[in-house]
Amino acid sequence: MPDTPRPDPVRALTKVTTPQPTHRVGATYRLQVRPGFDLDAAAGLAGYLADLGVTHLYSAPLLTASPGSQHGYDVVDHRHVNPELGGEPARQRLMHALRAAGLGLVVDIVPNHAGVARPAANPAWWDVLRRGRESAYAGWFDIDWQRGRLLLPVLADDPAALDDLKVFDGELRYHEHRFPIADGTGDGTPREVHDRQHYELVNWRRGDAELTYRRFFAVSDLAGLRVEDPEVFAATHDLVLRWARAGEIDGIRVDHPDGLRDPAEYLARLREAAGPVWLIVEKILEYGEELPDWPVDGTTGYEALSAVSGLFIDPDAEADFTALDTRLAGRHTSWQDLTHDTKLEAATRLLSAELTRLTTLAPETAPHAVRAALAELAAAYAVYRGYPPEGARHLAAARAEAGRRRPDLAGVLDALTRRLRDPDDELAKRFPQFTGAVMAKGVEDTAFYRWSRFVALNEVGGSPAHFGTPPAEFHRFAAARHVRWPAAMTTISTHDTKRSEDVRARLAVLSELPERWAVQVGSWMARVPLPDPEFAHLLWQTAVGAWPVERERLHAYAEKAAREASTATSWADPDPAFEAAMHDLVDALYDDAALRAELDAFASSITHAGWSNSLGQKLVQLAMPGVPDTYQGTELWDNSLVDPDNRRPVDFAVRREMLARLDAGWRPPVDESGAAKLLVVSRTLRLRRDRPELFTGYRPLPARGPAARHVIAFDRGSAIAVATRLPLRLAASGGWRDTTLPISVHAVTDMFTGRVYSGSELLLHDLLSTYPVALLAPTDSVEAAA
Repeated sequence: MPDTPRPDPVRALTKVTTPQPTHRVGATYRLQVRPGFDLDAAAGLAGYLADLGVTHLYSAPLLTASPGSQHGYDVVDHRHVNPELGGEPARQRLMHALRAAGLGLVVDIVPNHAGVARPAANPAWWDVLRRGRESAYAGWFDIDWQRGRLLLPVLADDPAALDDLKVFDGELRYHEHRFPIADGTGDGTPREVHDRQHYELVNWRRGDAELTYRRFFAVSDLAGLRVEDPEVFAATHDLVLRWARAGEIDGIRVDHPDGLRDPAEYLARLREAAGPVWLIVEKILEYGEELPDWPVDGTTGYEALSAVSGLFIDPDAEADFTALDTRLAGRHTSWQDLTHDTKLEAATRLLSAELTRLTTLAPETAPHAVRAALAELAAAYAVYRGYPPEGARHLAAARAEAGRRRPDLAGVLDALTRRLRDPDDELAKRFPQFTGAVMAKGVEDTAFYRWSRFVALNEVGGSPAHFGTPPAEFHRFAAARHVRWPAAMTTISTHDTKRSEDVRARLAVLSELPERWAVQVGSWMARVPLPDPEFAHLLWQTAVGAWPVERERLHAYAEKAAREASTATSWADPDPAFEAAMHDLVDALYDDAALRAELDAFASSITHAGWSNSLGQKLVQLAMPGVPDTYQGTELWDNSLVDPDNRRPVDFAVRREMLARLDAGWRPPVDESGAAKLLVVSRTLRLRRDRPELFTGYRPLPARGPAARHVIAFDRGSAIAVATRLPLRLAASGGWRDTTLPISVHAVTDMFTGRVYSGSELLLHDLLSTYPVALLAPTDSVEAAA
């Protein structure tokens, strides 16, 4: 039972203060700076972010990107801050604002590729197009010059497309596209001028099959950089490294290291050049995979996302959802077989040009056999990319699986595997770049949209075949993370997640009522049928998870998801009839009054349980070992879907006002305002910032009693996090009853309610009577800080 209320130490401890400047990255807040929300806009948030409790602003890329870029990952000039963000003067103003608020800056860099969609915007690429192999920048880009001219897939799918070429102002023009003309080649017709260039404009459909430069995945507008060359590294990193040496940034996030020729060598060079900054990598680890022993502080946290979100999914529902998926699809779907097929499609279709380049490295064998064997090996790879010391094991497993599926290729597979074991072989150096792209395109961007058994699991870094995270497994994960990677980032929403943390949290509730969901979704699908029932199931789950969602947002999501799935329609060949039926389904959710009423009622019935899950997973993520990141806007409820939906503008004025009310003593209910989430986020971040000594360990706290399975609790070294899991089943079983939580601290204060508790065991029905979560700190520590 709580002791008699005392003067509120929580309010005193968490009053608005300006923290002292720090270089230690304790917690980050991710901002998607872009045209329309530039560096001055970011500077205006410094005070709010300090009040929220983070220590660092974590920004999207700052260097000059392709004009109008909404994300910044298409850098075109590494020498300058993006003028569309305000340029260097705005960066200086941002630094001043952050320092005044006691905050630091973490920047995002993109070493793997550069933006080439608008050649004139990229001086290095423009010079390569103009001068070819003689360009001083020819070595910057990963171009296969042995295959002839540099192919640029920009022409319409029309045999007469080249008739639209024009020569104007010393340039070759194709509609809005501009290209340079080599010296002395500008005489004659536009077609004759084109035929003399170092590049060749080709049908856009030829890009995936015939391109002669390495790309980021299958994006022809992003050309691969050769940062393994020290001169290229120096030129593309000089500005960011100057910021690091000047102490103007405290951390660096490295985008897509799997795409690099030698990630370990690159990261060693970056660590040496950048010094002791916080260094994290966007390395996506498969289930059970360990981060290589690189000179970094850890990953960007997708493995933590999977572990945390899985805690709130009931593993007991797996068989029910498998049966539902089988019934809806009319067949049993194996995740292993599905991902093999989607990866094989990616390898042979989307990444055909990259496969062709690899095939030319094995001329001693029939090309068709080499091509087929390399594609099978890539499709059989269980991870994005193999690294020492586990790389040899992954290669052996891929060889065995590829041989099982294609015994006719046994001899070729053996010959290729021998070469892939030789680290000095060019094939062995390039093949890992290919497997990472195959995994990303085949699984993240295809299989995740095809396998709709339970879409809350279809998330970057997750494994849909593993249905939830049992508490014991989570505790092992968190304890190991505390020992091995204590400064790695944790996250549950990013600009790359397929759906926001709160959408997944509500979808997790479906695992507590599988029979009811099966009946409900079956009824809806019968009333508004779609030719692809598996995709329809994905769409219905998405609607329930995000409801209410604006009509235009759901239309945009449905179109992207269907085309990514590439079953009934695709980006390359949209199917008008299917897409019309799909959009009719979406419209029915809004226009069919009876259907909308049912959807409203169903979503409402699981909303409160979803909020409970949201608060629980947020607390766990913020309090567990690691450096927690909060993605922009997610301190309140957020029903975002896949990008670009998750880059929508954020109403920070509402958040400022709500935080001020919390600081004035308001303790909000758990309702649609989302203020309860803001309370959890701000109080947890502030406690971590102001009392870091309370977060120096990790120990599971097992509950006792009939509802023990419904609580996840751990002690971080005197700060104790407590969260409810599976709330519907908890309520159905009679609630907490006499379930207790043993603690080792005599008197603790709940940082969310201000209530003080004493004794060695806490009754959970008391502790969690106001909120489904609690963050406990020793009362004497709270009072001393206050």
